[in-house]
Amino acid sequence: MSSTPATDSGPDCTVIVPVYRNAGHVPALLERLAALNEAIPGGIEAVLVVDGSPDDSHAQLSTALPTQPFDSQLLELSRNFGSFAAIRAGLEAAGGRYFAIMAADLQEPAELVIDMLSALREDRADVVVGTRASRRDPLSSRVTARIFWSLNRRLVEGDIPSGGVDVFGCNRAFREQLLRFSESHSSLIGQLFWLGFRRLEIPYDRQASLAQNSGWSLGAKFKYFLDSLFAFTDVPIRAFILLGLLGLFTSLVLLAVIVTARLTGAIDVPGYAATATIIVFFSGLNLFGLGVIGSYVWRAYENTKRRPQAVVMDRQQFSGKEP
Repeated sequence: MSSTPATDSGPDCTVIVPVYRNAGHVPALLERLAALNEAIPGGIEAVLVVDGSPDDSHAQLSTALPTQPFDSQLLELSRNFGSFAAIRAGLEAAGGRYFAIMAADLQEPAELVIDMLSALREDRADVVVGTRASRRDPLSSRVTARIFWSLNRRLVEGDIPSGGVDVFGCNRAFREQLLRFSESHSSLIGQLFWLGFRRLEIPYDRQASLAQNSGWSLGAKFKYFLDSLFAFTDVPIRAFILLGLLGLFTSLVLLAVIVTARLTGAIDVPGYAATATIIVFFSGLNLFGLGVIGSYVWRAYENTKRRPQAVVMDRQQFSGKEP
């Protein structure tokens, strides 16, 4: 998939929205985009990326977008590639100078998008991230999110806000550098912080999701954490080295105990339990080490394939209608 170069015509600001299982509130999403188009000087271009959604989100958007007051693009991916791949596809297609990501479940207030784009247009930053000051999710979601982002801060990238990052905005220069990343099974948030540039954080209060079933499940969080861990840190390798040293120390202690017991006559024959314990311990350690190494090898192998991170199956463009 080739990148569409940004043009000097049309709105300066592009709002990118990944869409997955959001058919139930497409009207509210379009109302939010129309309000942003009116509030932002010069209006907006909206790029909506349907990420292989099994509902009729694409059909609804295809019918409704031609009647909206803002310029828009509607991309349909060939299958579900994940929200981060959908965001990248939207960034590639976007035609503005400044870009803001907005979630289709409308958990972020409209003011956040306005503030992000204002900061970019005023050249106060190259990338702006929304940081959650509070959230109205269920208790289980809040607990797992807190654990997830805490692990990311401690093991992957210490600059990630404690509340995590779901949305961000950037200028064209930052967008071009971000799209140069080609590795798969990586972390978009990790890439944002790895790139550097001038970064600004804007706090916001996260609202309750309108979607009944979120795609950001515990399994998705675990996979994303592993992608971040293996793509941006050598913590697993260092942990394996420490475990190896611990195993070596433990085996030396057990060997000293067995030899001492043998020399003092405490035992006549080396104990089966001690032998079995040592065998099991090092067998488990070897398997764990192979798993760590295999994770790196598999990701390196996947990156050599150079497959596109998302495939746009269909693309439509609409011009905004005068009110």
